[in-house]
Amino acid sequence: MTPHDLECDTVLLMQRLLAIAAVTWKAAFRFRLFWVLAGLLLGSVVALPLLLKDDGTARGFIQIMLTYTLSVITTLLGFSTLWLACGTLARDIEDCQMQMVAVKPIARWQIWLGKWLGILLLDATLLAVAGASVYGLLQWRAQRLPAGEREILRNEIFVARASLKEPSQNKNIDMEVTKQLERITNRASLSLEELEETRGQLRDRLKAFQQVVGPNHRREWVIDFGLKKHLVGDQPLFLRVKFHAAQTNLTGQYLGLWTIGPFNSPLAESYPQSLAADTFHEIKLQGGTRLLDDQGRLVVNFVNRNDSALVFLLDDGLEVLYREGGFGLNFGRGLGIIFCWLALLAALGLASASLLSFPVAAFFSVSLLIVALSSGTLSSVVQEGTVSGLNHETGAVTRSWFDQAVLPLFRAILGVVNLAQSFAPVDALSTGRSITWGQLGQAFAQIVGLLGGLIGLAGMALFSRRELATAQGTQ
Repeated sequence: MTPHDLECDTVLLMQRLLAIAAVTWKAAFRFRLFWVLAGLLLGSVVALPLLLKDDGTARGFIQIMLTYTLSVITTLLGFSTLWLACGTLARDIEDCQMQMVAVKPIARWQIWLGKWLGILLLDATLLAVAGASVYGLLQWRAQRLPAGEREILRNEIFVARASLKEPSQNKNIDMEVTKQLERITNRASLSLEELEETRGQLRDRLKAFQQVVGPNHRREWVIDFGLKKHLVGDQPLFLRVKFHAAQTNLTGQYLGLWTIGPFNSPLAESYPQSLAADTFHEIKLQGGTRLLDDQGRLVVNFVNRNDSALVFLLDDGLEVLYREGGFGLNFGRGLGIIFCWLALLAALGLASASLLSFPVAAFFSVSLLIVALSSGTLSSVVQEGTVSGLNHETGAVTRSWFDQAVLPLFRAILGVVNLAQSFAPVDALSTGRSITWGQLGQAFAQIVGLLGGLIGLAGMALFSRRELATAQGTQ
């Protein structure tokens, strides 16, 4: 095959795909789906902020507005995508319109792919309109605020902030646990279950030693910025902290002294803070790169000024946020991840309609979506190791034959669901967190390329083998 022939085949393929996509668009307009969805999306963007209750601050209102509007947009587009994907293929088969298309010189996989492309173009248009409306409304509301409130929004919400944490201590903890296990004299007489239980106790003890800050004791974090120190400039840094209290007090507030720089150094800056437990707080640090030492490290010390111990977990006890980019591009990347979810739902709906009638395909697709949204329950069951739950009298796990049969299935479902749910663009945007190009590329590879590709191949194979002439009689 010559390059000219290959070019001609590519052009012909694109013409066929675009023709099927155009038919899908016409169906959406014929059933007024496009206009109904556009009205619902714009109505939710405009009307929803009027019904929301916030904490009275501009930051709280913008966060809630971002979270709810984007969540409503994702939900509306998600369910409408499933409905349209199931209906556009199943209805064409049931109404004998597909039989007329299939006799033309176009492969069935091209018909399937063209419909998927048409749904994606429809979703992209609606998502762009809704996203632009949300972005414009946010900017309009921000311009009506006082200068001080706008400055807070620019630093904490209308920004793309990356985060840094201290290096993970898991490897060091595991090495220390192994050393302590080797010192146990009766180690050889322990069973496998007893050995694992001892390992877990030692690990918890070592983690507690690093996580617990006793009364009038100090905890130090060293955050290495490395080459990222050049991105900081004069922009403020933020400490994002969360702790748990061993004992509650009457006020619910716990006093601590935060110092930036080597402890007891005359150049260290102090930040006394009285904060509530079990919630995230952000402490603004002015100075930018001036706060870093010569090696590009930020040294953070905390002194507990309370009568009870405070616990800073290793995973989310403290992290440093710094400005990495602007809000507009970050907002667009967040919408890109949402679009990847819609592409997966379109593939799922079309694959279901490739074999089933419209009502059954819609029910099957929505059922799978509900299972995916129930991943929190599945995760709890997998962590507990049983479906029936713990024995309330002994606290032990009771496993049955049903657990042994169902738990591997739950783990497999969680593995698949986590490929798509491991991204949280709405939460990131509402807290001013950065969504990188790498994360967007990973989302496209996992959600569209892997999951959507596998579902699409299955759907095209089912549709290619389906007997269209007897479709009405078999439904």
